Amino acid sequence: MSSLSRMLSVLDLFSDHQLTWTAEGITEALQVSLPTGYRYVKMLVDAGLLQRAADSHYTLGPRIIVLDHYIRMADPVLQHGVPIMAELVEKTGFDCVISGLYGQQVLDTHREFGSSPATLSYGRGRPRPLFHGAAPKVILSCFTPAQLRKVFDQHSDEIAKAGLPTEWSAFRKYYANIRKAGHYFSNGELEPNLAALAAPLQHANGTILGAISLVTTVPRMAVMDVSKLTQLVIRAAQEIIVRIP
Repeated sequence: MSSLSRMLSVLDLFSDHQLTWTAEGITEALQVSLPTGYRYVKMLVDAGLLQRAADSHYTLGPRIIVLDHYIRMADPVLQHGVPIMAELVEKTGFDCVISGLYGQQVLDTHREFGSSPATLSYGRGRPRPLFHGAAPKVILSCFTPAQLRKVFDQHSDEIAKAGLPTEWSAFRKYYANIRKAGHYFSNGELEPNLAALAAPLQHANGTILGAISLVTTVPRMAVMDVSKLTQLVIRAAQEIIVRIP
């Protein structure tokens, strides 16, 4: 690993469970010398990627907020999708969420709030469980067999914990059925009080860009015509894809 790669890997140390680090802790985690660790921290602070906090700790810095703004502005799915999301919210009153695929991580990238916004545990930038919920499942359903097999091989424990088929043929068939349906409805699957209906955002060439979902509480969803909602979500996904070059 190059010195630059090792320095940038400092950013990977931060998580929901570890929001702050000391320079000494960073040094130990990266297994570098103390002078090297301090140099990495100083360079990242100077770049705005880290900032000083209390008790000699460091947190992620303000430059990341600026970069997040640029990411939003440059994202073609959001550029073309947000107006369509707003229309979907107006028609249904439900929250509408766009989720994207980044490597093997599914992240929510934008949310339009409905008339009674749901309380979501996962928001922009927080990786979602790969095998729970409507958006991740429609995204995985669009993977090629080779891509899906790689996921299957690398996440066997998570797959079993999620209650999904642990045999490859059955696992592949499970997602093939979702792909054939063109949508997925989850009811209390990721969070007990929430229901979601998602459709994939997939180019005609097979490239999967993410998913669009309607999200609300289980009681509100229970009194709705899910088949009509499904048509609305699928149509919204198609309209977004058509607008993306």
